[in-house]
Amino acid sequence: KVFVVTGGARGLGLTLAEALVEGGGHVYCLDRLAEPSPDFKAAQELAENQSYGGSISYDRVDVQDAENLDAVIGRIAKKHSRLDGLVAAAGVQNVTTALEYPPEKITEMMDINYKGVYLSAVSCARQMVKYGTPGSMCLVGSMSGLIANKGLTCSVYNSSKAAVIQLGRSLSMEWGKIIDGKPIRVNVLCPGNIMTPMVRQNFQDDPLLRQIWERENMLGRISEPHEYKGAALFMLSDASSFMTGAHLVIDGGYTAW
Repeated sequence: KVFVVTGGARGLGLTLAEALVEGGGHVYCLDRLAEPSPDFKAAQELAENQSYGGSISYDRVDVQDAENLDAVIGRIAKKHSRLDGLVAAAGVQNVTTALEYPPEKITEMMDINYKGVYLSAVSCARQMVKYGTPGSMCLVGSMSGLIANKGLTCSVYNSSKAAVIQLGRSLSMEWGKIIDGKPIRVNVLCPGNIMTPMVRQNFQDDPLLRQIWERENMLGRISEPHEYKGAALFMLSDASSFMTGAHLVIDGGYTAW
């Protein structure tokens, strides 16, 4: 199968891409970075040296650029005459109080975290329809789209993730029978706190934040990206064939108190 992963240069996006490769998928990682992280090269070498049958490659693409995004995804689908899935993991965060939040930064965050996910999903859906390939999409939301995190002043980020959760519901309704009565399934993965480069920066900016986050979930720790691999494989495989319009929360019990 053939998959597109946005935000795939590093962090959670790259880890979920690795999971798809390990499942035998041909994975195309898209990101706005000029070069992916060193971890990407390691993942590529591992794929080449293992018997997974999959592959992983990188294209520099900004998800805000609809024209380029369409062109790259179209080229990928044309190469294989199919497109089976999307992981929309591109996103940014800005920890700033609401009273101090610059108006232009609101637009910037929504353009990446919401508009970028929307454009990625629509672009992939066009190719799935074109090649008659019922597919599955995993939009990366967050538990922050469901709650207000204690100790984290990022109202715009939280709002953008809430929008992604609603987008998943809406697209799943539109695309439930779109390919000759067969679906493009759309679900949202809502992680808890993850040790990613973005989160490490948060901890550097506010050293007390890690203690707060660890104290607020039931397992008393921050999750690691690899702990979401199984969820991505489930959501993008036939194992979840009757699942669409849902959001899967994996947060160490943070939202269950």
